Amino acid sequence: MKLRALTAGTASVALLLAAGCGGGSEGETVTGADGQELDKVTLTLNWYPYGEHAPFYYGKAKGIFEEHGISLDIRAGQGSQKTVQATAAGQTDFGWADTPAVLSGVSQGLDVKSVGVYLQTTPSSVQFFSEEGISSPDDLKGKTVASTAGDALTDVFPLFLKENGLSEQDVEVQNTDAAGKMAAVMSGQTDALLGYATDQGPTMQEKAGKDVSYLKWAEHGLNFFSNGLLTAQDVLDDQGDLAQRMVAATTESWEQAAEDRKAAVDAMEGSSEQLPSKQVLTEQFDETLELLHTDATEGERPGVNTAEDWKKTIGIFADAGVIDEAGQPSEYWVSDVAPKAKE
Repeated sequence: MKLRALTAGTASVALLLAAGCGGGSEGETVTGADGQELDKVTLTLNWYPYGEHAPFYYGKAKGIFEEHGISLDIRAGQGSQKTVQATAAGQTDFGWADTPAVLSGVSQGLDVKSVGVYLQTTPSSVQFFSEEGISSPDDLKGKTVASTAGDALTDVFPLFLKENGLSEQDVEVQNTDAAGKMAAVMSGQTDALLGYATDQGPTMQEKAGKDVSYLKWAEHGLNFFSNGLLTAQDVLDDQGDLAQRMVAATTESWEQAAEDRKAAVDAMEGSSEQLPSKQVLTEQFDETLELLHTDATEGERPGVNTAEDWKKTIGIFADAGVIDEAGQPSEYWVSDVAPKAKE
């Protein structure tokens, strides 16, 4: 996989943390409208708000988090890696981040744990304008793809190619920052980009006024866990009840938002100056709701995981070199706090 740099830039962990969110809210309370004492809780997203995040805004607007004694402050993120680091540093109580970033963080010594992966089918995809005529992975031969060096998609892309009978030399990957990938495709600098089908695609389609198509990795032989809820081990040790309530409120919010999609999207209004249009948000949320289960968890509540699915994801990222070795699921995931499977 040939790599050509468009932009470059690295930052130390300290700078990444400094650029992230403010402090967590351990022990802080506020009085709700009905006089109930609520725990102030910060949740940092993986990125600026987009359709995938609708359940959190819906749960806040509908009082679901308050019903569980939580006053929720939702904050924009700057990438899953930074969210994991901010969670480990106590700068946010909970994070919403990609599972590969959690695996990588734990392998680097960050004391965080997943308390439930909600997107269990990866939205990872190769995205391109439909006019490119790409209909199968084999059509990627000779194409140029925009990606961000060091992120999970770039690291795992060689496995996707191998799974589909291609070599790394068949595709040229151009390195750009996360925000620049769409611009690279729309300007014709690249033929495609690596991204989430729940994120960039609908936005790029609206901005360019051209249809966008996808090669979704999960449909071409490579599936793994994506985004979920995480917290620091300190929170689990010192505020275990809060973690249980946060998970319960999150699962209820996802369940109810799925049944009330328009209201879920409407609840996001005003959440960010960079918020996509309602049409894009709706497309993003609809796509996201297709990702909540694997074959092993079909019919279960959102956030219910199995150890076997964890092992598959861990194995993929060990093979990709994102983590040095495949640890046991318990090293990354707290099953007794995560949502429980049906009896």
